[in-house]
Amino acid sequence: MKRVLYILVALSCLLVSAPVSPVAAQAAAPSVGPANGSLVIVGGALQDEAIWQRFIDLAGGPDVPIVVIPTAGGGDDYDQYYQGLRPLKALGATNLTVLHTNDRAVADSEAFVAPIRQARGVWFPGGRQWRLADSYLDTRTHEELWRVLERGGVIGGSSAGATIQGDYLARGDTNTNTVMMGDHEQGFAFLRGVAIDQHLLRRNRQFDLIEVIEAKPELLGIGIDENTAIVVSGDQFQVMGQGYVAIYDHERQIDTGGQFYLLAPGDRYDLATREAFRPAAQPRPLDRIQKRRWGGSGN
Repeated sequence: MKRVLYILVALSCLLVSAPVSPVAAQAAAPSVGPANGSLVIVGGALQDEAIWQRFIDLAGGPDVPIVVIPTAGGGDDYDQYYQGLRPLKALGATNLTVLHTNDRAVADSEAFVAPIRQARGVWFPGGRQWRLADSYLDTRTHEELWRVLERGGVIGGSSAGATIQGDYLARGDTNTNTVMMGDHEQGFAFLRGVAIDQHLLRRNRQFDLIEVIEAKPELLGIGIDENTAIVVSGDQFQVMGQGYVAIYDHERQIDTGGQFYLLAPGDRYDLATREAFRPAAQPRPLDRIQKRRWGGSGN
């Protein structure tokens, strides 16, 4: 317990000291996030109703078609009584469809993707992210997920459903989730050039993405704590929920005090310029954080 408290206290000192001005709107097409639609990316153990509500609102309300794809959970079959629908139903969602297959030929079929073509929102619950890659990557299902975004819909997910939305698939090894760079390395790439990790502080994972970013310095690493989300629109995201989001950026020398820095609920981030912004009304724990080079001993 003392060790956990020490880690949390230490990490709190790494909260980004960011400009107080809002993120400027970008005229150019997004270079990292989707051109249309939104992403809701959750670090696992989602309990915060406000995050669920944000997903429903971005989809267009409780009556619009929403597809839930629980394949990461590893079950052979999922039906319309799947318990993972409960949080959505509790907030009034009425038009829910569960889709699941382990067969890529099925995932590539017209019949399977028909509900996705009608959907305004798609949700991926947790499990193992490589199962989602095995079933859906580069199939017709993957194409139709992009079209959900193109028509202004939302794709969300928690835990494995968060990591799969990145470009590089962290913890994609079929043998264990402790291997950061395993036998599956490609995600759905809704966020291009990004690797996403989850359960960040709860599972003491705050240093794990460093391995990935050092091996692939062109990537941006985003680690998300439990019951915490980033809500992405274009190249911008905002943090919401109950925990922190860690940013791992090897390309730029940032005032981090270490190898990553933290964003709190309400903070915003520009994925294209890799700049963080904190609302003026939100207190900042530090006025200035000592600048250190990547690989310094401040973590």
